[in-house]
Amino acid sequence: MKENSSPFKNSKTSKMVFTLSIIASGYWWVAKGINVYSNAIVGATFELLWLPVLGMLFLLPIISLVLLVKERVNLKSLYIYSILIGMATIFFMIFGK
Repeated sequence: MKENSSPFKNSKTSKMVFTLSIIASGYWWVAKGINVYSNAIVGATFELLWLPVLGMLFLLPIISLVLLVKERVNLKSLYIYSILIGMATIFFMIFGK
């Protein structure tokens, strides 16, 4: 008998969730590191995007957890990394200076 030894491949959804997690995390790290209000255009862009990105930051780890359980908890999945990135960013936002 032939065993199915194909390597695990991440789905398009997992890649999209992972990419959105990196974008949301990067947004908050950059916004925390620079003065976004020093330039009017950058400040206005920040003001327009902060609520959707904040929603993404809190919803993406929950969505990742649901999809990870649905996928039967594969350790090679990008959902795990998405959860870790989201949680690290949330802790940075809460406890960072």
